[in-house]
Amino acid sequence: MGSPVRVLAEATPATRDRYVDLLRVASLGAVVLGHWMMAAVTPDGVGNLLAVVPALQPLTWLLQVMPVFFFVGGFAHALSYRSLLRGRPEGSTDSVYAAFLRARLQRLLRPTMVFVLVWGAAALLVQLLGGGGGLTGVMLRLVTQPLWFIGIYLAMVAFTPPLLRLHERYGWGAFAGLAGAAAAVDVLRFAAGVPYVEFLNFAFVWLAVHQLGFLRADGRLGVGPGLAALRRPALLAGAGLTGAVALVAAGPYPLSMVGMPGEKVSNMAPPTLALLCHGLWLVGAVELLRAPAARLLARPRAWRTVVAANGVAMTAFLWHLTAMLGVYGAMLALDVPLPEPATAAWWAQTPLRLAAAAALAAALVAAFRTFERPAPTAPGAGSGPLAALGVTLCLLGVLGLSMVGFAGLLEGRTALLIAIPVSAPAAVATTLCGWLLVERAGRGVLRDRGMSGRSGRQRP
Repeated sequence: MGSPVRVLAEATPATRDRYVDLLRVASLGAVVLGHWMMAAVTPDGVGNLLAVVPALQPLTWLLQVMPVFFFVGGFAHALSYRSLLRGRPEGSTDSVYAAFLRARLQRLLRPTMVFVLVWGAAALLVQLLGGGGGLTGVMLRLVTQPLWFIGIYLAMVAFTPPLLRLHERYGWGAFAGLAGAAAAVDVLRFAAGVPYVEFLNFAFVWLAVHQLGFLRADGRLGVGPGLAALRRPALLAGAGLTGAVALVAAGPYPLSMVGMPGEKVSNMAPPTLALLCHGLWLVGAVELLRAPAARLLARPRAWRTVVAANGVAMTAFLWHLTAMLGVYGAMLALDVPLPEPATAAWWAQTPLRLAAAAALAAALVAAFRTFERPAPTAPGAGSGPLAALGVTLCLLGVLGLSMVGFAGLLEGRTALLIAIPVSAPAAVATTLCGWLLVERAGRGVLRDRGMSGRSGRQRP
């Protein structure tokens, strides 16, 4: 008997779109590497290499790949929800929705809750012992920041059924409606100065990218044989790149497609129309690479690598900042010199720092990877409204925690989630309650007919 990875790889159905799995792994991997490279750590704190060397900011037009992950999510969510609906009796959409949420969120929320609880306990212990200053305090603030991505992804899963219905009725028109709404938000924000309206683009921009995944699931991004299949992705990439360049040139959109310290306008938080155009460019570009990537993934060794990485991708994403900051903390504790960022000595030291961060991340993945495996379920009925309430609580809790971090637990530190002050304990409690509700709402439905997960549907 072979290894579990080899067995799973050899059991892959011929109909599975392997390129989607590669895109998921590659996009998360690019985010991890980008965070490791951008960190400009000195004994005084953590800065951003892109702020130290502004000439590197155009690289974000290639390396800001979160739109690709959300695009892949849309593709997989469409296949998953349709698979659950297939063969179900009329009027059973309530339990299907609960099962869909639990199935899609299980591999997301279980490792996330472990991460939150482990870090919460560690932060409390550190602060009870009188620590929490210097790089430790920075770490307690920063390690939760990537959780914003989890919050946005939760919203995408929750909105999949109604947006999929809109897609099935209007096709490209549904995407155009979301893109138009994102443009209208920016007009209200920059031209009319309407307060708080910009936060709506956390929904409109990312859901528009997610909608492109629905179009891909229906084969509407590339149609026809040979070169004809490349026409639409090329148009999409060209239109997106042209739009992003025009918007940045005209302003007030910044050049960087990731957030920069101290900037008045960020393309990321909240998202802008420029970031949506950037997403179109990336989606079109990766679709142009689909055929050669498919040939590569037909090789057993390449596919086994993707399968192995796919099984731990979320765990690695959650713990990658812990690994990076842990390496810097160890260097400071051992009095290893930290050169000034972007100097020759800094660049010379970079490969060693990356290797150390990768080794520590591998150890953390080995310790926590088991929580990314789906848990078995028992037969039963699900509740759609209860599941919706649970995912809403998870969304609010995770976003709140991404903003407030774990620093200042004993002092009652808070941060604003739009206009609501939130503390770390409140955010953790909200997330935990939401997760328990999602588990309870969808428990057991997955073993009903058509929900066993053996249909070959795509799952990122």
